[in-house]
Amino acid sequence: MDTDLLPVPANTGSASSSSARRGFLRDLERPRKVWANLTPNWFASVMGTGIVAVAAASLPEQFPGLRGAATGVWALAAVLLVVLSVLTVLHWLNHPATARGHANDAVMGHFYGAVPMAMLTVGAGTLLLGRDWIGQRAAVDVDWALWLAGTAGGLVCAAAIPYLLFTRYQTASDSAFGGWLMPIVPPMVSASTGSLLLPYAQQGQVRLTLLLCCYAMFGLSLVPSIAVITLIWYRLAVHKVGPARMVPTLWIVLGPLGQSVTAANLLGGNAHLAVPSPYAGAFEAFGVVYGLPVLGFALLWAAIATAVTVRTALDRLPFSLTWWSFTFPIGTCVTGTTALAGHTGSVVLRIAACIFYLVLVGAWLVVAARTTRGVYRGRLFLPPPVSTGFDEFLTNP
Repeated sequence: MDTDLLPVPANTGSASSSSARRGFLRDLERPRKVWANLTPNWFASVMGTGIVAVAAASLPEQFPGLRGAATGVWALAAVLLVVLSVLTVLHWLNHPATARGHANDAVMGHFYGAVPMAMLTVGAGTLLLGRDWIGQRAAVDVDWALWLAGTAGGLVCAAAIPYLLFTRYQTASDSAFGGWLMPIVPPMVSASTGSLLLPYAQQGQVRLTLLLCCYAMFGLSLVPSIAVITLIWYRLAVHKVGPARMVPTLWIVLGPLGQSVTAANLLGGNAHLAVPSPYAGAFEAFGVVYGLPVLGFALLWAAIATAVTVRTALDRLPFSLTWWSFTFPIGTCVTGTTALAGHTGSVVLRIAACIFYLVLVGAWLVVAARTTRGVYRGRLFLPPPVSTGFDEFLTNP
């Protein structure tokens, strides 16, 4: 039993002493508590940081210094991935009961999908940007390794977490939220990032198999995403928005929307490397025919989520790790719009992609600054109050 994770009464001397301390990790009793309650949603910070770099690499308008800055952000995401991976291993080794509790939790368990998506995002950034630092060959090898690991982990999450949801997790009619998308979106990220590896795959059956697998993962993720988004819409219509800390998760819905547009267009653009005409042309046309309507719905959802977020913020929107939901989903809309602009030649889409990117950078700067402050104080590493289900997730500092 992880007795060191039991909550400390608010009026004890220990708590008073902890709050009186100043400096790094001052809210923690001991530094090793950094990994005592580490949750999988920390990997959303890697996703959100990595997408800032990946989106910049393909932005229609390249500004002076943009690539250099983006490469620096990619390096930061890579470091975060390594650090969080090490801390997660320490967490499982030293606090197995707590770790199993996170995996078996009806809310937190879904966020294990962030782990493979973090790998895939950093891998794509390595290929697009990291090659400037480590060379083309090394970048390709690293991306292959992270793509294979992330894809394997994502497929496991896409099957295992819904299985637990259907058989073990306790839910109610108002339980559906954006986090339900986290375990089923990774295969879509694999589809879009896998398209970047098509030129580096062996010609013939290997390249064809990669393309077909990516399209299969596109469908594997798309269909359940539609089902979950429908449930979220139903929950909002019947049970309304809910607590303030729930609001940022509304933005997760943009993730499968923007990522599917990205995947459809990137795969279509590289399909000619693996399949002959007329299939290659059909795949490329599908990216545009599918992408434009889905982008339209993404803009509708973004408008609704913005209105709800502003309404909540005017009252009170407390900071938590859920704020990283403001980053990666918006980033997928940037990459999706960029891909559509490339295939259609639309100036409007080129401008829109740049505007979306500015929004993404602004959101990332705010969330990263708040996270850094919470990390410095140690507050984000504190265990959540004793509660169950969605309430625990919402009250996590």
